[in-house]
Amino acid sequence: MRKAMVLFASLFASVAWASSSAEGEESVAGYILHHVSDADELEIEVPLSHDHIKLHLPKILIPLSEGACAPRMTDHGPVTPSLLGGCVDLSITKHTVFMWLAAFLLITFVLIWSNRDKTKLVPRGTGANLFEMLILFVRDELAIKNIGKEEGPRYVPFLLTAFFFILFMNLLGLFPWMASATGNLAVTCGLAICTFVVTQAAGIRAAGFGGYLAHLTGGVHPALWFIMIPVEFLGLFTKPFALTVRLFANMLAGHIVIFFLLGLIFILQHPAVALISVPFAFGIYLLELFVAFVQAYVFTMLSALFIGMGVAMGHHGHGDDHGHGHAETGPSHDHGRAHHV
Repeated sequence: MRKAMVLFASLFASVAWASSSAEGEESVAGYILHHVSDADELEIEVPLSHDHIKLHLPKILIPLSEGACAPRMTDHGPVTPSLLGGCVDLSITKHTVFMWLAAFLLITFVLIWSNRDKTKLVPRGTGANLFEMLILFVRDELAIKNIGKEEGPRYVPFLLTAFFFILFMNLLGLFPWMASATGNLAVTCGLAICTFVVTQAAGIRAAGFGGYLAHLTGGVHPALWFIMIPVEFLGLFTKPFALTVRLFANMLAGHIVIFFLLGLIFILQHPAVALISVPFAFGIYLLELFVAFVQAYVFTMLSALFIGMGVAMGHHGHGDDHGHGHAETGPSHDHGRAHHV
């Protein structure tokens, strides 16, 4: 349903952009794309005016060869320096700033709400109790149930970091003049790569390097290895790819739908449209508040499932403990369940 709404919004906005007046009025599609895309500046819109306060962010280019980062002009226009051209771009962008802000706020709230007084078993305050409830939920319902009682607590710090970091980035995008860093494919890809590294490390730790490589054969006859090994190898990368696209698409879709609903006022050019579009946009906004928690949960749950599948490699290598070891820790059950997600 969300994909259909986004497709409809994009199509309608494209038609509106094509039929925009020649007076240079900014199109709705252009405004939406400008808002959700990354930029090298922070832009603060002044309410009830056309003024914008722009804060230009530092541009950092590191040339790997002489003149690699110099701007070049071609017949098709200016060419942006790229890594393939020998230029490393470490410039600070809008999404980078809000990613750092989310990390700063996360560390601040952890220091404020953490129960550092070990003499008090129960934390005091609404924030501290809410924080503890979420931590116990991630530990008991995600880590232990999907990875196992023995190995699950080992990966709780990573899962907690991923959950709260994604949650804070998602929530920042719901405030005026701010942006959601998880609406950037590079950010979600970086998070997925972290899960990928932890998953492979969990599999190697549980089964050993030899058992990890043997798992890539799928347990089939050696005559079928030339088919199974490429399939299993590609399967290692489909999981982080799914994490990347799922989080990126869901967070980006909500912002596009909200702006499109508000943009209907300018597309239809009648103030009465606001009586319908504004309440609908507010409803989607409340839905996005819920989605911010859901997407943080989904990313963390899938990460726990993938780590549990890696841990299960070690149990597959023990014939005697195949039945009993899984009953105690649980990775075997969740390994099968993960294939249906």
